[in-house]
Formats: sequence, structure tokens, C-alpha cells
Amino acid sequence: MSLNETPLPGIGVRRELDIAAGRRIGVVTHRDGQTDLILSDRDDPDACAASIPLTLDEAASLGALLAGPRLVAQLEDEHAELPGITTRQLILPHESPYAGEELGSTRMRTRTGVSIVAVVRAGVTHPSPGPDFLLEGGDLVIVVGTGEGVRQAEKLLAV
Repeated sequence: MSLNETPLPGIGVRRELDIAAGRRIGVVTHRDGQTDLILSDRDDPDACAASIPLTLDEAASLGALLAGPRLVAQLEDEHAELPGITTRQLILPHESPYAGEELGSTRMRTRTGVSIVAVVRAGVTHPSPGPDFLLEGGDLVIVVGTGEGVRQAEKLLAV
């Protein structure tokens, strides 16, 4: 897997990843802040087969969605020999009453027995966020607890 970065004079920067399927996928970050998700043509990796403009919120949410499974997989590996522990990624809905609130206001551990071990936002992982961490709609919240506690946590965040 290789990461390529190409300056685009007058436009911005193209960052692409060669993937196992023999294609390139990446983003173009424009000088004005616009982001485009791009996919190379199957027959010509230098040609663009698709370009999808993303808002800042969409780009951030996509980054969180892509980063979350890797973090969850690492945590699941660490907990593999501990029966009864579940690790899950939950998306904080934009309409959640906790969007724009501090993490402590959820009282997650007290109410569900679940611990929030990380929050992923815009592709950046915030490990062990404190009670004053400000949640935003679209955050990917990584939780650890019992299966029942995780189900309660999902309901709590979505209320």
C-alpha cells in the first residue's frame, strides 16, 4: 500500500492510496477548503473515474467512519480473552441531545456501565476523552462494556 501526494498548482493537493483492487482512491483538498473524494479509472490509474464533492461535515464523518473499524478491531483483539466485554463504534446523531454538549453530561458510565474509550472526529482519534470533551454530531464514539450496556449506550446517544 502506498500513499501518493501530488501538488495541483492553482487547485490544491491530491492525496491517493493505491489499493489492493489495483485502483487508486483519494481526496483532492482544494485551496478554498473544498474536498473531493476521487476514484481512479480502472484502466488508467492517472485518470479520474469519479469525483464526489464533500462538505466539511461529510468529509469529517467519512474520516470517522473509516478510522473507527481499525480502532475497534484493535480493542477487540486486546479484549479477545475477556468474556463478556464488547467493543462497538456508535455514531452520535446530529439530532442527539448530546451533540454540542460535554461528554460528562451523558453520564454514560453511571447510566449504562459503558466506558467511552475514544472519539473519532474528522479522521482524528481522541483517546480517553475527559468529561469536558465537547461532543459533535457525526462523532464516532468508541465504547466498551457488556452487550446490554452497549445497547443502552446506543439508545442513550440517539434519544
